[in-house]
Amino acid sequence: MITFDLTGKVAVVTGASSGLGQQFARALSEQGCDVAILARRKERLEEFSKELKQNGHDCLPVSCDVTDEESIKNAVNAVVNHFGKIDILVNNAGVVEYSSGLHDHTTAQWDKVLDTDLKGVFLMAREVSTIMMKQKYGRIINISSVGGIQAGPAQVSYFAAKGGVVNLTKAMAGDLAPYGILVNAIAPGVYDTEMTHDALDAPGSLVLKNRVALKRFGREGEMNGALIYFASDACTYTTGQLLVIDGGMTSML
Repeated sequence: MITFDLTGKVAVVTGASSGLGQQFARALSEQGCDVAILARRKERLEEFSKELKQNGHDCLPVSCDVTDEESIKNAVNAVVNHFGKIDILVNNAGVVEYSSGLHDHTTAQWDKVLDTDLKGVFLMAREVSTIMMKQKYGRIINISSVGGIQAGPAQVSYFAAKGGVVNLTKAMAGDLAPYGILVNAIAPGVYDTEMTHDALDAPGSLVLKNRVALKRFGREGEMNGALIYFASDACTYTTGQLLVIDGGMTSML
């Protein structure tokens, strides 16, 4: 029987203090999950956890810097000590740095983005998958971007990192398949979030919107179906895949 019910499952969501991270955590909680929400801004996590607990499921806010191995180990230990297991990991934490082009992009900008958006995915997955391997079960969902398959100017480190996430997902899928762990990725198009809001308010955003087949930006909740599928037992034979949810943006010339 195909089921999207996540009752009794435990999910970890990184970058859950704002934006898509909160949307993903909310969707998992509404579907029956107990959720551990991770980010650096603990006070925002604690406030958000009060909202999620109203769904009747547990929520654990945990301070975590995904660029720091010790912070990750401590966070994962806190989750396992509280819930006893981890079924689902959503690697969502991410940052972006803008510049006028390659030669204006500093090494510090490069390191900041690659450390969070790519190395952070690797470190979190490596730590959490050790728990999942013992369980012989797990679902890992990495958040890439349309920028991971179609690059452009001004964000060289972001495009490199998100492209890396796509192939990292495939590599992890092969390594972890023998342990019953499925690894997939979602590539969002342009969504109005805390990280993108100012750019989408700019006059030039109309040009970007016109590149989308549906002629609008993504709305809250429009990735939930993909997320729940990848996280649930409806997904049993899909691994190493990238699902692009961009309103047709990458299908347009």
